[in-house]
Amino acid sequence: MKTSVERLPQFAGGLLVLLLAAFGLFLAAMVFSLYLSVEKSDDMSAQRQSRELGQAISAVLDDVSQAQEGVALWDMLLDELAKPKPDPAWLDDNVGTLLYRLFNQDVIFILGPDDEPVYASVNGQAASPSMYLSYQPAINRFVDLTRGRISRPNNDHERLPGQLPATEATLRTTSSAVHATDLAIVQDRPAVVSVMRIDHFQMRPATPGADPHNLLVSVRYIDGDFLYAFSRGNLVEGLHYHPERVHHDNDGERELALTSSDGAPIGYLMWRPDLPGSELWRAMLPAFVSMIGGALVIVAFLALRTYRLLRDQQSHLSALRAAHVELKASEAHAQHLAFHDVLTGLANRAYFATFVDQALVRRHPNSSCAVLLLDLDHFKQVNDTWGHAAGDALIQEFARRVKAILGPDDVIARLGGDEFAVLAQNTSQAATEALTKGILAEVRAPFELLGGRAFVGASVGISMAPQDATTRSELMRKADIALYRAKESGRNQYCFFEPEMDETLKAKALMEADLRAALADGGQLSVYFQPQIDSGTHQLVGVEALIRWHHPTTGAVPPQIFVAVAESTGLIVELGDWVLREACRAALQWPGLSIAVNLSPVQFRSTGFAARVIDLVTAAGVSPKQIELEVTEGVFIEDDGRVQSAIAQLRAVGFRIALDDFGTGYSSLSYLQKFSVDKIKIDRSFVANIGEGADSTAIVNAVVTLGRSMGLTVNAEGVETAAQRDFLRAAGCDELQGFLFSKAVPAEEITQHLQMARAAD
Repeated sequence: MKTSVERLPQFAGGLLVLLLAAFGLFLAAMVFSLYLSVEKSDDMSAQRQSRELGQAISAVLDDVSQAQEGVALWDMLLDELAKPKPDPAWLDDNVGTLLYRLFNQDVIFILGPDDEPVYASVNGQAASPSMYLSYQPAINRFVDLTRGRISRPNNDHERLPGQLPATEATLRTTSSAVHATDLAIVQDRPAVVSVMRIDHFQMRPATPGADPHNLLVSVRYIDGDFLYAFSRGNLVEGLHYHPERVHHDNDGERELALTSSDGAPIGYLMWRPDLPGSELWRAMLPAFVSMIGGALVIVAFLALRTYRLLRDQQSHLSALRAAHVELKASEAHAQHLAFHDVLTGLANRAYFATFVDQALVRRHPNSSCAVLLLDLDHFKQVNDTWGHAAGDALIQEFARRVKAILGPDDVIARLGGDEFAVLAQNTSQAATEALTKGILAEVRAPFELLGGRAFVGASVGISMAPQDATTRSELMRKADIALYRAKESGRNQYCFFEPEMDETLKAKALMEADLRAALADGGQLSVYFQPQIDSGTHQLVGVEALIRWHHPTTGAVPPQIFVAVAESTGLIVELGDWVLREACRAALQWPGLSIAVNLSPVQFRSTGFAARVIDLVTAAGVSPKQIELEVTEGVFIEDDGRVQSAIAQLRAVGFRIALDDFGTGYSSLSYLQKFSVDKIKIDRSFVANIGEGADSTAIVNAVVTLGRSMGLTVNAEGVETAAQRDFLRAAGCDELQGFLFSKAVPAEEITQHLQMARAAD
């Protein structure tokens, strides 16, 4: 008989077989589980993208008809079309160009009551109405539906004559609008087609007999640029259109069938879906392979050490535990890298998306979730001043501060750069507001960076579920809209999303159209001039040119409103040139006065700005030495060399440069050191508090002393009392400006004042 020692190798061999079998089963089960998880995650992501793409197509259908309504239900368009020969240029500016530039509508037609084309615009350019013949086969059915020649129930996006709205309608037009809106194939391309009656805004009784209405036809293609923009904005890879269904083989593409409301096939949208499971698998594959390889080595080692294991069981168990801990640590590290930001250790964008999706599913019925988008103010200045190492330290400290005040169920993520997001779960608007105020308070506290102190702020946009949206993409979009509004409000602010924010674009577009018409007309705009007084002689030494707009229907429009619209739409360049021409006209009448003209940062960024200003003033016959150009620190903040070059060109020919609102920006003194200016203007907020607070009085004295030491003229705005005047004069301020002397007045009053002054002499 074999002794127990002789049976040890046989026992070890059997144990080895059992170990290998157990390891093989474990490996197969783990790989299969991972495979199922990857497939499930990828499939859910593809389904979500398909739903978002379908919602985007639905939104385009509503966007096209909503944009049409702003033009079609307009008395001025009715009056123009009633003329024997409507003005093509007017139609271009107020119909074709407006709908193309602001709402991306590619093809526009106006049909007369007889269905004959009277106007055409293709890609924002006026075209021959005869082009309608090539589009007519695709559009005829929409025309017949709008005129009531044929009928069918409304789809979710239209208002057909005599038909009730669809039960799940998403349309955003008013009940006055009558339109047929649907998907169609137009010249072999998929498109949204909408045909709307041109009518009065208030619904009027129908006229018996034939339909007397003109029709507005809009076509927006949903291939090409539309798909490219959607693909970039929603991170959808390879989005394209195909007229027929194709076999995808193993390329991983998904498809969304497009059909009209009548069931007519339009084609297919195809894309390569975002596959987070596969991406995670690829990211983890090196670590996974290493883990399996390590495990195989360990199993082999264990097999070879089986005999010794029998003699030294305790030693072997210790080694096995150490190997197990090492494998777990490696797996955890790989998973952490896939879902976290390297610099801060916070969740990254992908992980945050998962948190939001889960929060929306798990949300208590009587509570809300909130998404906060945060953007650090003045982060670029910190990077430029202190260097990128300080910028990284600021990001890390900011993340630490915010994380410290969040609740146990809240999540903070770094989306990239200085952009962060916070998810607050099972909260309310009041609690979210309190949390936001706490975050802003933390950010306002100074940051200790590389031996120095930096002061920054943050802008926060907030959306709530389910009040604002019930999907992650909509919550993020609406929080981003609120963030933009917070930045518009002066930064270091927070803003909750409000439904009317989505209406801002339409109101902005209408004001842009009115302002464009005012520039073309010339009669609505005027320039007023506010006197600037020498503090020592009390003589009029200059004026500041200020634009005014008197709208024919709404009356006076505040400059802070329409100038902001002009800046955001690019009209500020044309508007600024118009003001400068008016200032030159006044300068010719008042050769002894300095004329100050305000400039926008947008004008500085326009091509050939300095050369255009020089040519305009020279052509008017005015000496550049008589013109003073006022700029704010906003011109300097994003300087990439162009601003400094433009100012140098302007000063070289004689223009004077004044820095407006001095002392209210981020680093006014640094701008005086970097940019050459001739005058600084003390902001009215400091002047208003003279005598009421020691801080304002000290600031005014400091600014005057600084200006004199640098050889600059110092002007004080907003002087309204004799006490303010006397203080500023005693402090050494050169020029005074404000209601104490005069508000902004028409040019005629300045001329009368000069004539009276000469008569008195």
